Amino acid sequence: MATRTRSAARVRTVRMARMFRLLGDPTRLSLVLGCLDAPRSVSELATLAGLSLPLTSHHLRLLRTAGLVEAERDGRQVFYQPADHHIRHMLSDITRHADQCLSPSTKRKTP
Repeated sequence: MATRTRSAARVRTVRMARMFRLLGDPTRLSLVLGCLDAPRSVSELATLAGLSLPLTSHHLRLLRTAGLVEAERDGRQVFYQPADHHIRHMLSDITRHADQCLSPSTKRKTP
């Protein structure tokens, strides 16, 4: 039983690492942040990120496969948003944390 628990924990850890690795790419992170407040079309996200449509679609496919964003088709357009409230809260929290670290009044050193 303990081996099964360790195995499940390992699988979860590997999945989490993959999600963080995907979000560690500034382009992918900007795409998820771009649809944090409202669903955005691929073309809107491409414009926000300064990317071509094919490259934007590629990054969004990776994010969707990892369960970080979800897509909803409306006619010919596909709109993306964070996959669930956990992703939304995590990114909102880390955004606030980053803003706090960058504040001149913060004594914490940032990289």
